[in-house]
Amino acid sequence: MENVKERTAVVFGAGGFIGGHLVKRLLSEGYVVRAVDIKAKKNWWQVHDGTEIVDCHDLTSDSIFQMVTGMDEVYQLAADMGGAGYIFTGENDANVMTNSALINLRLVNQLAKMPEEIKVFYSSSACIYPARNQTDPDNPNCAEDSAYPADPDSDYGWEKLFSERLYKAYERNYSLPVRIARFHNIFGPQGSWEDGKEKAPAAMCRKAAEDTEVMEVWGPGTQTRSFLYIDDCLDAVRALMESDCTEIINIGSEEMVSINHLASLAIDISGQKKNIKNIPGPVGVMGRCSDNKLIQNLLGWTPKYSLEEGMKLTFAYIKQEMTDVEKMRRKIKQPT
Repeated sequence: MENVKERTAVVFGAGGFIGGHLVKRLLSEGYVVRAVDIKAKKNWWQVHDGTEIVDCHDLTSDSIFQMVTGMDEVYQLAADMGGAGYIFTGENDANVMTNSALINLRLVNQLAKMPEEIKVFYSSSACIYPARNQTDPDNPNCAEDSAYPADPDSDYGWEKLFSERLYKAYERNYSLPVRIARFHNIFGPQGSWEDGKEKAPAAMCRKAAEDTEVMEVWGPGTQTRSFLYIDDCLDAVRALMESDCTEIINIGSEEMVSINHLASLAIDISGQKKNIKNIPGPVGVMGRCSDNKLIQNLLGWTPKYSLEEGMKLTFAYIKQEMTDVEKMRRKIKQPT
């Protein structure tokens, strides 16, 4: 056992929701992990014991070389992103495209120059799928081979599609071992829930926990989505990285629900009685659901958590966070 080399990995975007969970998962598997993020460490949801932490505010060739040297695997999850309120307003498009594209261009270019082989995972998104295939809430088409002719519903999706092609080009021209997955609405504890970047499950849990009689929901509420719990996402990512699969695959759930149904589920979990009020707001496409045929055939993977199970765990986390925030506010207001 003394001669067995420890497996090593660097996670870009480690201060974020999925990245933080991934670091924790890799550590539990015995990896030596280098965690990289632009955020100050105080803003990471968890600083993991046994992890080399790197604050990265300027990705240069030299800094990337230092970060990936000696690593067996690279997980590239760093991106400028958020929920519908961030992606679909159009107000953040320039930053989203520039910031994310620069990360990927600089990273993959340096990886191709490394003397040792490093396996790379790139996290793409369901937002790459053509808007024309997602107009019917009941019959969206998100099969992997439906991505072209390209027509993503947002500039975030266009950047993700460009970066997919970027990594695949380096795979062809430089023999870089690449694995790519398109995430479909990953959620769970530790995700954003009140900073404007939260996704629908977290937003619904927060609104359900608030002391109000009405829950406001953006759009008509008939728009559909599928949501995948974080633990299932990590299982799929690790299965992909351990495999010889070079196909771009979906990682998501096929349990499709309307947004109003998601809101009702959150209300039921909260134990409160609320009326749903649909209001104007960013919506995105009218229908989206992961197509899991390819990942089932190639990796034998299926989700373990139902939407309800994941929502219960997420609601418990957000409810506790809200309680802690309120306690802190009361403490600050107390006279000294």
